[in-house]
Amino acid sequence: MATAEKTPRFTHPAARGTCPFAPPPAYDQARQEEPVSRVTLWDGSTSWLVTRHEDVKAVLSDARFSSDSTRPGYPFISAGARQLNTGRPTIIRMDAPEHTHFRRMLTGEFMIKKVEALRPEIQRIADDLLDRMTDGRSGADLVHEFALPLPSLVICLLLGVPYQDHDFFQECSRVLLRRDSAAEDVADAQAKLVDYLIGLTETKRTHPDDGILSRLVERGELSTQQIGDMGRLLLIAGHETTANMTALSVLALLRNPDQLAHLREHPESVPGAVEELLRYLTIVHSGVTRVATEDVDLGDVRIAAGEGVICMVNTANRDEREFPDGDELDLTRDARRHLAFGFGAHQCLGQPLARLELQIALATILRRLPGLRLTVPFEEVRFRGEMLIYGVHELPIAW
Repeated sequence: MATAEKTPRFTHPAARGTCPFAPPPAYDQARQEEPVSRVTLWDGSTSWLVTRHEDVKAVLSDARFSSDSTRPGYPFISAGARQLNTGRPTIIRMDAPEHTHFRRMLTGEFMIKKVEALRPEIQRIADDLLDRMTDGRSGADLVHEFALPLPSLVICLLLGVPYQDHDFFQECSRVLLRRDSAAEDVADAQAKLVDYLIGLTETKRTHPDDGILSRLVERGELSTQQIGDMGRLLLIAGHETTANMTALSVLALLRNPDQLAHLREHPESVPGAVEELLRYLTIVHSGVTRVATEDVDLGDVRIAAGEGVICMVNTANRDEREFPDGDELDLTRDARRHLAFGFGAHQCLGQPLARLELQIALATILRRLPGLRLTVPFEEVRFRGEMLIYGVHELPIAW
């Protein structure tokens, strides 16, 4: 049985390879040769890196691996990430029963039937954005004119947040999600965003609406501070993830013209294609972090209590044992076993909404932009390697 004293072979985060869609080659090597391996982090500390599909599922579904980021030994990938996750942790950094209690307050808001009822409104938003983007023009930046405003408008609608404030909260998000943000900058952005949401929550007490923040106020179970913290999580996660998945998906399709042609010929296959794109791209490239609360055997490795674990969902989603030819984009593949939304008790609460937004976004783009193409060489596209949520900074297109 391996022990914690084993010398780390890898560093985290690792250098990217030649394919910007793929995990760093070092992580692929780890998955094939040493699927539970030691890595050195930015501050010289070490953690366990878990890279295989079955092992990642095992960790994320095992209560002995804690999500509580205040526990000693919890791994952080940067100083900014440590500040973000230890100041006032949100529900994704809590364990049961506290996590269960807070999550139940939100579960009903993201049930499939309730989310599906939003389809006409989301479709209207998508069409309006494309109307403006294509009006009298033949080219645009898909990120800033479609991929980012679509989920931002939707999450603002759901929460009851004024969309006219989007420049403010998107700038806060950029600081919070940069891996190289200084701890003091993260603390400042976090405080500004939560203070904004606290002020908004106070307004809801006297001027309620149909948004989630108002309904949390009406429940009377949370303080204004707690609602502000919960709102921060929902606001950032609600627009950053889908925005980057949308733009990255379009780019991946443009780089795989046979798959793009298949999707155009079979528009009914968009829901399945979204699952394959989620698997292939997996925009959480920094891993999902946990800390062991007791000694746990994982494969032939013993992870000791107090040791950090980083689950690499992007390498797990390309595991050949689970997804043959996993490095290939195949829109006919049954990819529903992917872990892009995590697994276990902390599986992404908003995944029904993310799926719906992605389905509408891709279907609408394919239908309305038949001549879709990049207007810069692929090598000039700027990828968000410095961010906790992967994607592209801009996507110049024409149609």
